[in-house]
Amino acid sequence: MTDLGPIAWPPEPIRTERLVLRAPEGRDRAAFVDLLASPEVHTYLGGARPRDEVEREMRETSGVPEGWPGSFVVELDGAMIGQILLRRATEHRRPAAVGKADLGYLFLPRAWGFGYAAEACRAALDWFDGVFPGEPVVLTTQSANVGSMRLAAKLGFTEVERFRAWDAEQWLGLRSAVTPPV
Repeated sequence: MTDLGPIAWPPEPIRTERLVLRAPEGRDRAAFVDLLASPEVHTYLGGARPRDEVEREMRETSGVPEGWPGSFVVELDGAMIGQILLRRATEHRRPAAVGKADLGYLFLPRAWGFGYAAEACRAALDWFDGVFPGEPVVLTTQSANVGSMRLAAKLGFTEVERFRAWDAEQWLGLRSAVTPPV
């Protein structure tokens, strides 16, 4: 996966009814450690990374954690609760996804069950549609991840195929290009 390509980054913060989507900042390091080392968050992502490894990596990173075009921090009441990723799927296991933008999301367990992921993903997709009008977006999740499958449906992704990878059935969905208004 690579970043989205030549775009102005970071954009102005995106505000929803309850959330702010913004570029990562140095103050987000501790939340990123929690997110990347959480066994609950990584249940369907191959398992969490060891906390000491993530902490060491964050200390060694001179710049902003996870700071590349397409990486949004999701903030609630001034604190990071998750991350939205939009990256170009230049290398993907499935031909239907290659070259398309790929949506990913990670939320801290304390933020689960409140609709924050749907709200944040909709806002990020709206931003994407404004920057890359007419481009489709893909999403891959384990079919066993019921919450992620529900979110994909809410966001308008439809199944392209199921395939086996990482010792589990995976689901590839496509959100058709949104036609810009004339």
